[in-house]
Amino acid sequence: MIAIGGAIGTGLFLGAGGRLAGAGPSLALAYAVCGVFAFLVVRALGELVLHRPSSGAFVSYAREFLGEKGAFVAGWMYFLNWATTGIADITAVATYAHYWGMFSDIPQWIIALIALAVVLTVNLISVKIFGEMEFWFAIVKVSALVCFMAIGIFLLVTQQPVDGHSPGPSLITDNGGAFPNGMLPMLLVIQGVVFAYASVELVGVTAGETSEPEKIMPRAINSIMWRVALFYVGSVVLLTMLLPWNAYSADESPFVTVLSNIGVPAAGGVMNLVVLTAAMSSLNSGLYSTGRILRSMALSGSAPRFTGVMSRSHVPYGGILLTSAVCVLGVGLNYVVPSDAFEIVLNFAAIGILATWALIMVSHLLFWQKARAGAVVRPGYRLPGSPWTELVTLAFLVSVLGLMWADGGAGRITVMSLPGIAVALVAGWFVVRGRVGHLRAEAQARRAAAERTGDGA
Repeated sequence: MIAIGGAIGTGLFLGAGGRLAGAGPSLALAYAVCGVFAFLVVRALGELVLHRPSSGAFVSYAREFLGEKGAFVAGWMYFLNWATTGIADITAVATYAHYWGMFSDIPQWIIALIALAVVLTVNLISVKIFGEMEFWFAIVKVSALVCFMAIGIFLLVTQQPVDGHSPGPSLITDNGGAFPNGMLPMLLVIQGVVFAYASVELVGVTAGETSEPEKIMPRAINSIMWRVALFYVGSVVLLTMLLPWNAYSADESPFVTVLSNIGVPAAGGVMNLVVLTAAMSSLNSGLYSTGRILRSMALSGSAPRFTGVMSRSHVPYGGILLTSAVCVLGVGLNYVVPSDAFEIVLNFAAIGILATWALIMVSHLLFWQKARAGAVVRPGYRLPGSPWTELVTLAFLVSVLGLMWADGGAGRITVMSLPGIAVALVAGWFVVRGRVGHLRAEAQARRAAAERTGDGA
């Protein structure tokens, strides 16, 4: 369920409306293409997980195949992704809550803090409660999509008019076809679609706390592909056959647009609850994953010592609290900074996820090379097509950066900030490299002593 929930979020429930208005029915193709690459990334991570399960996930594998510098970059770029996403999530929860009159008089920052406090408490108690909460979040999202698709299929079959339009493929062909605005708008929305798939890699982070990863992981990862096809591509195709593509807008969830036009009572309120749930789910996952990643880094010296501290219930509360602290700062940031700056925060999250996916594929490429040399053994569950699969995926991720630049605005500002992020990472590495080297030397000495003890026995 975490795999499903990670693949379904506000990128679909809220973001699809604006993308439909820009790219038209070709949005379904964009979701399909990006879904394939998202699946390949998770499939590569799945093979690495079965090679050696670890709750440090890709940071652990970056350390194994790229060294401590690679692990340092992987971990902090992932932290950048989730810390900035967390800022967006708590602000989104507060914004969605104001939809209902009972919350309209409560200041936004108070609702944001309450949302953060609830999810933080759940993550600090135990991983079992986190899993339970994420399971129910996923149930809400999946149930909402299934109900909508059932209604949409019923409208198609019975030819019930929607806002005066007769449902069917003719709504696509009679309104400019699949590419009403040409190919360029479809290419430009790819950057947003990639970010909609962010967090599918969470299935790899959870593997370290799964009792039977070799049995559960392949099933969970393989299921992502058909669910992506069904929920993302299928729902977009359905939307374009229920209303003309230009009937949708970025100001409203496309599902609300359809449901309100067929007279479904409280459609806006129900879908608002679903979108709010998606934001809470994202925040929940972010705190969970960064806590585990930062602990893995702290043990090697790449993160502050306190982020490696574990509670009695085996929760890495130091890293979770650090991410939460950044989210609290984000409440103040969104209180004083205009909405354009908030969009830049989301783009920084995108840079983090692109870097994470790229490092997963690079780590797998090096793993494949070691396997060919006989240094490691590949598990039975493998990424097909190596090394070409990794190279094509890396080329795709680089092209997304090019699309961010071409789109201008916040995307271009974010790409221009990459040199600054690189300088910060280099400076950070020089700060921690002494401690990293010291801890590594200690670990090697312990291993050597253990080997000598074994030889003596």
